[in-house]
Amino acid sequence: MISEISRPRAVRPATTSPWLALAALMLVALLPAAVICEPATAAAATAGAVDRARLDQIAHEPGAWLTTGRDAQGTYYSPLTAINTENAGRLGFAWAVDLPTHRGLEATPVVVDGVLYTTGNFGKVYALDAASGKELWTYDPQVDGQWGRYACCDAVNRGLAVWQGRVYVAALDGFLHAIDAATGARIWKVDTLPARGPKTPYTITGVPVVTGKLVVIGAGGGDFHGVRGYVAGFDLASGALRWRFYTVPRDPARGTQDQPALAAAVKTWDPRHRWDHGAGGTVWDGIAYDPALDLVYVGTGNASPYDIKQDGRSGGDDLYTDSILALHADRGTLAWHFQATPGDMWDFDSTQKLILADLAVGAGEAPRKVVMQASKNGFFYVLDRASGAFVSANQFATVNWTSGLDPKTGRPRLTAAVDYSRSPKLVFPWEGGAHGWQPMSYDPVTQRVYIPVQEAPNVIVETAQRRAGLVEGQFTSPAFLPEFYDPQDLGSLYGELPTLASLHDDQSLVSRRGFLRAWDPVHNRLLWEVPTASGWDGGVLSSAGGLVFQGDVRGHLNVYAADSGKLLNSVELGSSIMAAPMSYTVGDVQYVALMAGYGGGDMGYPFPEGSAALRYGNQGRIIALRLDGGPVPLPPERQAEPFPLPPPRTGTPATIAAGEVLYNRYCSRCHVMGPGMLPDLRRLTPEKHAIFTSIVRGGALSALGMGRFDDVLSERDVAAVHAYVIDEAWKAHGAAPVEPPP
Repeated sequence: MISEISRPRAVRPATTSPWLALAALMLVALLPAAVICEPATAAAATAGAVDRARLDQIAHEPGAWLTTGRDAQGTYYSPLTAINTENAGRLGFAWAVDLPTHRGLEATPVVVDGVLYTTGNFGKVYALDAASGKELWTYDPQVDGQWGRYACCDAVNRGLAVWQGRVYVAALDGFLHAIDAATGARIWKVDTLPARGPKTPYTITGVPVVTGKLVVIGAGGGDFHGVRGYVAGFDLASGALRWRFYTVPRDPARGTQDQPALAAAVKTWDPRHRWDHGAGGTVWDGIAYDPALDLVYVGTGNASPYDIKQDGRSGGDDLYTDSILALHADRGTLAWHFQATPGDMWDFDSTQKLILADLAVGAGEAPRKVVMQASKNGFFYVLDRASGAFVSANQFATVNWTSGLDPKTGRPRLTAAVDYSRSPKLVFPWEGGAHGWQPMSYDPVTQRVYIPVQEAPNVIVETAQRRAGLVEGQFTSPAFLPEFYDPQDLGSLYGELPTLASLHDDQSLVSRRGFLRAWDPVHNRLLWEVPTASGWDGGVLSSAGGLVFQGDVRGHLNVYAADSGKLLNSVELGSSIMAAPMSYTVGDVQYVALMAGYGGGDMGYPFPEGSAALRYGNQGRIIALRLDGGPVPLPPERQAEPFPLPPPRTGTPATIAAGEVLYNRYCSRCHVMGPGMLPDLRRLTPEKHAIFTSIVRGGALSALGMGRFDDVLSERDVAAVHAYVIDEAWKAHGAAPVEPPP
């Protein structure tokens, strides 16, 4: 088991002359204040030896996996064939490593010359021997646990970049770290955020991408209010900021926009927009780079707040939200843009992974350089990546927010049926998207894409009915999956609500389901589909062995025939899976490896029935498989324990009711009443009850990611929340009813 405490080795700087030392001090003094440098190391020649020439020639290294998507195109495709359709049933255990976490894990590892690099919660980095799983080093970015409060969807991280002997990782708190790939020692650390604090709840969960001489990263936070989306480029050698591109305008009252591209964009926003609430458009995932064109591609998120018609505003396109942007990598200026969902009210980010490919689209057409995305909004897009011209699109999942796209421009025709500004509406897809952050895979030989699809709607309640209005650090419009939509129960928070049956005629569609779909991007059509375990299963790997791999919430790695979708093997791992697998070789052995741990966007829901997380307790692990390896050792089963005896009820009915409102507003995003990723507060120990106020207001458990809330909750508020938790604990305990005082 990898230690909770990181152990990067300390490295002594080489002895040098006084004059060189003085020059070094002068150089450090000239660096930006936000850059924190450590002594450099003499890394082993083979550690992290990735550069542009090697990445361009990756076809000659079929056993390498040099980026989170394996190659510069982000295909999540392995050209290895040792594991194939003939022997997939022999796939078994190679090694596993338990990580010190029971939270969500979303990264796909990178393997360079026999070393596996990957990330866990908060941006912690692990380096392992790829053949045995033996720990080489661990790096802890030392994130203040307070930042766990600002993350919409858990303290996850989707991976890192390895380049010229260094590992680059962006931690949850917005600091970008450069680490020695051989030792795990820090080289530099830089603050990437334009602002910090509860009124600007930025976090980083995405993967840095290396361009020419820069490492590029954006940030999340658009589900809350207060942030302004951006992407920024930092010098690979020093961490110095070279450019920052804002994706959305600033308040026009401040005068001329701070970037030329935003002068046109601001005209697409309602002039009455609440600029003090931010504008969203965050770049929290979905970055790619084409070195031939020297363009960096970024996907942008939703406008903030979601409800662009709030307070009677008419709304607009809200550029450049829900868009794919191409920026000149050397200077961070806009080359082109394509907006997938203008006037978004439903959280249809365009931040899903971007895949670069050369496709001959249309009869007799020459191959064209394209960028592809299976968008959250339910459409698969193919764009010319040099010009941004719309090539094609088609829906790959159920949608009702549009009646279709303009065949020439790709602009959607919005429907009024899902305008929830006056009354709640059932919207397809749900806010998690028809395709979420989970990577799809592209086979460049067969030109097929394999998409992890989520078929689900949600009920969105208009912000006007949200009695407390907008709350800092909370989602800007409440949305509910059908299985959690109870009008009677929610009535105390949102007033009278319609029944689910009244919102949609076909109730057979009103459930969350998952599918693996094979897609033809040349003709933009479905080839085959198979149902998966749930609506929140893992990312996808495809291979030249004729296989498609996908993990699921049950804790199985499923292996399908790429040509038909036939299930060839289902290896039980014992941990629910969200991340995409990857494959590599050490010596003559092909491995398939992945990170396993449930959470992310589902952190606010109880563990699903039938999930490995529910059965085994969600132990985070890195697991590697090989041929003829035998069964995977399973974690011990989670033992159901009786509820502890709660402290006496002290709150009045009015206090408990007030506490319920506050709990739903501030606590329920992380703490569910039932088995979940974070503690069920009904099971608090007497010791935790005794310091409840210190935990919630004082941050007594901030080291564990439980941030303090003293800026928004008074002592009286906390007492009300505590009274509600105690009341719920008594209900769960099953003791004889004890009436609260009048």
